[in-house]
Amino acid sequence: MQRIDLPERADWRAKAEAQGFTFADMHGEPYWEESSAYAFTLRQIEDDIEDPSTELHGMCLEAVEHVLSSEELLDRLAIPPAHRDHIAESWRQGAPSLYGRFDLAYDGTGPAKLLEYNADTPTSLYETAAFQWQWLEDQIAAGVLRESDDQFNSLHEALVARFAEMFAPKTDLHFTALSGLPEDYATVEALGWAAREAGMGAHYTDLEKIALSEDGQFLDDQDRVIGVLFKLYPWEDLLRDDFAAHLAGAHCQMIEPPWKAILSNKGILPVLWKLFEGHPNLLPAFFAEDVAPALAGTGPAARAEIARFERAAEALAKGNVTKPIFSREGASVTIHAAGDAPESAADTSYDAHPLIVQAYQPLPVMGGFRPVLGAWIVGAHCVALGIREDRARITQDLSRFKPHFIRD
Repeated sequence: MQRIDLPERADWRAKAEAQGFTFADMHGEPYWEESSAYAFTLRQIEDDIEDPSTELHGMCLEAVEHVLSSEELLDRLAIPPAHRDHIAESWRQGAPSLYGRFDLAYDGTGPAKLLEYNADTPTSLYETAAFQWQWLEDQIAAGVLRESDDQFNSLHEALVARFAEMFAPKTDLHFTALSGLPEDYATVEALGWAAREAGMGAHYTDLEKIALSEDGQFLDDQDRVIGVLFKLYPWEDLLRDDFAAHLAGAHCQMIEPPWKAILSNKGILPVLWKLFEGHPNLLPAFFAEDVAPALAGTGPAARAEIARFERAAEALAKGNVTKPIFSREGASVTIHAAGDAPESAADTSYDAHPLIVQAYQPLPVMGGFRPVLGAWIVGAHCVALGIREDRARITQDLSRFKPHFIRD
């Protein structure tokens, strides 16, 4: 894994504008940035990213089953009691999942480490599936990259195939997101594009325009009944929305399914560690209240307390990260690196939520930036890679998106 300086395409901004990639720059800073790219070997992609991510997804499914069998864990994940039966029923019926994205720490040498699973509403879909693939083709055509260079990226094709698996031809699908958010709209439009290619009908409506019929069904902005809805609206918010009371009776299939409320919750990280302690792709993780006495104290008593956590003891002593069970784009995350002052996200909008504590895994520093790898899951398999980088330790909403390629 290397970060290699490359010439930018002279016309990339014009192409971005023509394709509606209106957020390539945000708030005066570059979001898409191609003056360098990350290079991987095929072995790194297949052995260190693709196969482990597919395995991690399988482990996550086991974790869902485990959580649903425990009222205590459902409490700890703050799953509203009124909707637990609806969530469990979606799991028992095998409600299908479309996609998700693992965020991984990886330096090219050791096992990739799971930072979190964006299992419900991951964005950066368009730039991963389309714009970075166009970058690869353009740079090969320009002679900047070799004809033999490749990219780990079958995201669009995998989504087309997954839609065809999930729905009969000509099924009408609805896609929704909050209005006025270009990145969110790009995500649902990319999904709609894949659905149409799979032979489905695809209709978009702003989230705030969805209404309720007299018999309790969801309606779009043209008063059409919504039978299948992809919602770029997190389950933790939807389950606390007034519309949540109508979920069970609306006869609307949700994408992602209700059981994803468990996987999109950072409380799944300590559950995974308890089930698969010592797995090479996992970091020690605990509910904060369980480790608070050890982390807050000093002296022999505190050292004895933290020693109770066996393999986690050394990792937590070297550094740890506190994360709310609900959080997006690094908000309300604090890194406690040994010997350094704590580093906290500027966005504190999730401070009120319960916390988990995860062992700190430093990101590699390459060209002054710290990359986080986004490994995309479609169905049950890892199919693509997207990369975000930042100078800060915490990846956040304005962190830059970087293209990648494979070279052997």
